[in-house]
Amino acid sequence: MLPRMHQPTELEPRDLAELPIFPLPSAALFPGAALPLHVFEPRYRELVREVMGGRKIMAVARLKPGFELDYEGRPPVFDVCGVGLIINHAQRTDGRFDITLRGLSRARIIEELPPERAFRRVRAARILDTPCDQALIAAWQRKLTSLWERLAPHLPEQVRDLKALTRGANDAGAYADRLAAAMVADPEASQELLTEPDPAERFRLLTGRIQELVDALSPHKAENDAKLN
Repeated sequence: MLPRMHQPTELEPRDLAELPIFPLPSAALFPGAALPLHVFEPRYRELVREVMGGRKIMAVARLKPGFELDYEGRPPVFDVCGVGLIINHAQRTDGRFDITLRGLSRARIIEELPPERAFRRVRAARILDTPCDQALIAAWQRKLTSLWERLAPHLPEQVRDLKALTRGANDAGAYADRLAAAMVADPEASQELLTEPDPAERFRLLTGRIQELVDALSPHKAENDAKLN
């Protein structure tokens, strides 16, 4: 059985009082996961330079649908975002950056701060995992592990080993977050998992996604779908 709760400890109140955000259309930063980013727009190059001169903390927020109409401005973002620490960075000769973020915590955007800088800053509050039913977590974990045994042979080699994917996860919430970061590419599903504070519910959602992948591999399902069509 996994330990009870994931309590991020590396953020300080000052980090969330004026938190720089990097709005993106589809990326999600989960606690404990690594997210590589290529930074080329001038306003976000400025963001990286600013962040690297401080505590190296910034957030990734997902842009809401329709952002294209005001991309150069400050289009709406979802209020739950991932806060992370820049753990690697390299600046190219033309000023662009390649960075890697390690997720530290979920956060809820309380308000966007006045546009005093080219990049966007917000005031945010940390979101902690809620207490969860350990028996329920254990049941979902057994189900997920069983499904994984059927799915793994069909996955790319680098993501077949469930233990490797979830290495370093010291509780149920962290375990689910590692798996979500590795396996969920759909932006809507990623945002749903990022927004959910209950580890048991994240396990349920992830198990459902894995079940869909396993079902899609079933020859009987494929035959039945062919007959229906």
